[in-house]
This record gives sequence, structure tokens and C-alpha cells, in this order.
Amino acid sequence: MTIENNVAMKKNTITYLLAILFVSGMFSCQSWETLEVTATAYNSVEAQTKKGDPFTAAWGDKLEPGMKAIAVSRDLLHEYGLDYNTKVKINGLPGTYRVLDKMNKRWKKRIDIYMGTDIQKAREWGKQQVEISWIAGN
Repeated sequence: MTIENNVAMKKNTITYLLAILFVSGMFSCQSWETLEVTATAYNSVEAQTKKGDPFTAAWGDKLEPGMKAIAVSRDLLHEYGLDYNTKVKINGLPGTYRVLDKMNKRWKKRIDIYMGTDIQKAREWGKQQVEISWIAGN
């Protein structure tokens, strides 16, 4: 390897490392919001959703059993900064959920966890206080 090739390779490596540091620094500056809410569960059945198509969420997404989705009360959308498709962590549950649905206007500080068509699982969940976290403005 020539000296010129060695210098060029070191410059490329340094540029690559600086790019990684820059990108990782951008993401680490984002702040997590945390809030305690009441969590219930819902299913894709007409008795619990809008009539006609219980698999279509508020923004038009098609819900499928197994999806990690939540509906949120309108105050969480308007006052707390959650938005459509925001990724949310629910303390005590594995994985990340996405905001794909809205709840009735009467609810405050509340989420509804989507549980497909498993009505028994939703009943067993019941109503619980949980802590949710999300990246602000994401």
C-alpha cells in the first residue's frame, strides 16, 4: 500500500466516524416525554368500535390482530404532543406501540391497547394505571 492510499483511507475513516458521531448526537438530543395514564384494551369488534368496519382505525389504518397499536384520548393528541404514528413505550409491556387510533372525546389521559379479536385477553387486561413514554416531536 502506498503512502497516498494509506492517507486517503485514514481520511475516509475519520469522515465516516465523524458522520456517525453527528447522527448519533442528533438522536441522543431528543427528549423523552413520560406520563401516567389509564390503560384499557379494545378489540376489532363492532360493539367496541365504529359500526361497519371494526378493523379500520381513525386515520384509515387497517388494524390486524398482532399489531402493536394504541388508541389515545384526544387530550393526549392536543395537549401532550402525541400524534398519529408516534411510537410509544408502555411500561411493563414489551415492544413499541404506534398511535393509530383515537378514543371518544369524553376520555382524558387514557390509552386503549389494541388486542385484535381476543376479547378474553382484553377483559383480563381490564383497566390499569401505566406509564407511557415517547420521543417529543417524533
